[in-house]
Amino acid sequence: MDPSERYCYKPTLRWNCEVEEFFVKAYGADRFAQISEALTRPSCYSCIRVNTLKTTSDTVIKKLSVLLQESGWQSNPAGGASSPQESNGLEKNSFISKCKIPNLDYVVFVQGSGPHTIDYGYTEENPPKEVIVSRKCAEAVLRGARVYVPGVLACSAHVEKGEPVAVSVALERPGTDGGYGVGFTRGTVLQGSETDPYYFERNGLYIGQGTTTMSRAGMFREPNGVALEMTNRVFNLPSFRDLLEGDIFLQNLPSIITAHALDPQEGEKILDMCAAPGGKTTAIAILMKDKGEVIAADRSHNKVLDIQNLVAEMGLKCITCYKLDALKSVRQIDESDRQDARECVESESIQRLESSTPVATSEQLTNANGTSIAELRKNSGKMKNGVGRHDSVGGRVERSKGFLPNSFDRVLLDAPCSALGLRPRLFAGEDTMKSLRANAKYQRGMFDQAVQLVRPGGVLVYSTCTINPGENEALVRYALDTYKFLSLASQHPKVGGPGLIGSCQFSDGYQEEWLRPGEEDLVQRFDPSSQLDTMGFFIAKFNVGPKDV
Repeated sequence: MDPSERYCYKPTLRWNCEVEEFFVKAYGADRFAQISEALTRPSCYSCIRVNTLKTTSDTVIKKLSVLLQESGWQSNPAGGASSPQESNGLEKNSFISKCKIPNLDYVVFVQGSGPHTIDYGYTEENPPKEVIVSRKCAEAVLRGARVYVPGVLACSAHVEKGEPVAVSVALERPGTDGGYGVGFTRGTVLQGSETDPYYFERNGLYIGQGTTTMSRAGMFREPNGVALEMTNRVFNLPSFRDLLEGDIFLQNLPSIITAHALDPQEGEKILDMCAAPGGKTTAIAILMKDKGEVIAADRSHNKVLDIQNLVAEMGLKCITCYKLDALKSVRQIDESDRQDARECVESESIQRLESSTPVATSEQLTNANGTSIAELRKNSGKMKNGVGRHDSVGGRVERSKGFLPNSFDRVLLDAPCSALGLRPRLFAGEDTMKSLRANAKYQRGMFDQAVQLVRPGGVLVYSTCTINPGENEALVRYALDTYKFLSLASQHPKVGGPGLIGSCQFSDGYQEEWLRPGEEDLVQRFDPSSQLDTMGFFIAKFNVGPKDV
């Protein structure tokens, strides 16, 4: 056995055959191979959004430099991948710096490194003891996370606390029932030799070396806790857990640019339809300087709680959170709605909800006692959320029956998707053409709701974190062909590449239409294999014209 071939990190992302064929048609074989390889690696830098309502980028850079060094983290750019290019804003050989993209100087980049070659101390007579972690655990560890007990699936025999172990990944394999699984039960003893039935499955899937913080018995007896500390990582990225909470938010660059594409203005009323975990919601509120009204909605009770806690942690007052299914976002107007709106002192003006022209903001609307609606919401939010994410005593989530048509100046639909742009990704076999088409149909339903909620003259932004053109360019084609009052709008800043032009013919006769010539530069497509080194992402911005067209 050649140890360099076994004890390394060279994963191959396996796709469903039909999906792979489709993506090869869309991108070409060479480009899709590059995308697949890039998806198996994390970005070589961490992107941080600074809460400019509480601090500055310069202050954050100074604090983070000290905190990360005190924690023992060290950047080693010489150990692997090069830094992002100047267009990304991270200078070569810099440990931490501000983004140089215009208007994004509140974004801070922290340089990571990798892939590194790890010496696991292999000898033929004495191979290293090993721990196998789940695929999801491994993907988090590659981004800088720790190895927690629930993520450990198997371990060598006689491992005690404080021992060095090689850490590898268990990837899902096709099962006899048509599904996928890892093929062994949690707690399996690893033999460390070729007689081990899972020996060869680990070739090229070693993510680093760690030191155990508990014995093998503890790993499978304790329900929680840190199982081992990573001492040598294939990719060296810092963890920002519990660092400068409320002052910073770890967020991918395309997600930050999505909030800018929406271009929120002070005093406007804005809806984030699928808001969890709240990163884009809070980014929008900060761009508005916390002046106006931002509605954050999500269908999950727990996810809405997460948004509320993040909002409280960041000290934002203009955000109201609701539990609401995006497919039921539009509330139909009837006479009872009109009467309720007249009688409710905390409701917004019914004229604004039905008008295509802006009227008074929520800060200007007052109840009978002269207290502004914004102040009422502020006090209510304090009562529900507590003082911060980890001190939150809340648990109550308000339900919404939906919103009246033309209620919002701007709407963001960051749609649930196949998430095939997330990095690092070590498995993609469960996604089929049937599931991808189902995602696209689901997104069209949400888009139909979003279009009704934006007032004429407003803006609608659609985004996903997938590389699937059926959920990206095909949605844009659907939107422009279905709603003649929509038009693609230019985006600022323009960082991503052009969209895909043309169409794709499927074996069952279905024709998927994408963008037409002249439209490709009005969207932003982020390629994970490009020099920007971002996740795969897509952004489209629409201007909403008179709806009688």
